[in-house]
Amino acid sequence: MDFPKSLTLIEVAQLLECKFVGNADMLVLGMNEIHVVREGDIVFVDHPKYYAKALQSKASIVLINQDVDCPEGKGLLISDDPFRDFNRLTEHFKPFFLSTHLIHPSVKIGTSCQIAPNVSIGANVTIGDHTIIHPNVTIYNDVHIGKNVIIQSGTVLGADAFYYKNRPTGYDQLKSSGTVVIEDDVHIGALCTIDRGVTSDTRIMVGSKLDNHIQIGHDTLIGPKCLIAAHTAIAGCVVVGSNVKIWGQVAVSSGLSIGDGAEVLGKSGVSRSIEGHQKYWGTPAVPFSDHVRDMVTIKNLIKKERKV
Repeated sequence: MDFPKSLTLIEVAQLLECKFVGNADMLVLGMNEIHVVREGDIVFVDHPKYYAKALQSKASIVLINQDVDCPEGKGLLISDDPFRDFNRLTEHFKPFFLSTHLIHPSVKIGTSCQIAPNVSIGANVTIGDHTIIHPNVTIYNDVHIGKNVIIQSGTVLGADAFYYKNRPTGYDQLKSSGTVVIEDDVHIGALCTIDRGVTSDTRIMVGSKLDNHIQIGHDTLIGPKCLIAAHTAIAGCVVVGSNVKIWGQVAVSSGLSIGDGAEVLGKSGVSRSIEGHQKYWGTPAVPFSDHVRDMVTIKNLIKKERKV
């Protein structure tokens, strides 16, 4: 997430009421999670296991809960609770507000669009030309929809990310400041849910087609011209390449990648990243040719056992 205007390191430290290390005048341009962080960003880390990754990332400022050596050219914000303070920054720069309009006055709708009754559209939404939105679709604030998009009834775009920290008092939610981007020529079936990014975009790229009852988690990227069948659930921070086919009831774990041209057969569980231009099946999903080989081997063993 970009800040409305750049701040200095000392200004952010004063906002959070925390200690800082580094050049007080260092410019802070925004905040992001580790997988999308850029130069000028703040990233947070609150577990020693991930300190090195955060300190060596592209982030210019690391919000951390330990006094550590500050890498050259970076800054540190020392906090007793980085998760809480990351949420404080979100609340400060992008506070939540609930739209009280069925279609907010700030919405920008292109030419020749068709929007059915009972569609709810939040603030700062853009909708491209020739898009069709069927009844009872809910589009949260800041979502961007391209041209020639079709969204079937009951779909929800832009709900909060499913991201929680387990505390003794219960689960604490990491607040979402990102959005959803639906590119041109995308079709989304009925009763799909596509969550907004935590600090960046959840994006469905040009020409992809989604069946009914599909869940897409926060910060996930679905590449161009993908086909995804019903009851598929894709967790957060997944990168799906171009021309990928995912058939019904597939589950994909968070933080993985699926290569260009891959095909994942129905009821598979993708628990690790998989390469492109292959067919996969099973839980955990492995190349389909491996399953065929294993089945042939088992049948041959059974035949030998029966002969004995």
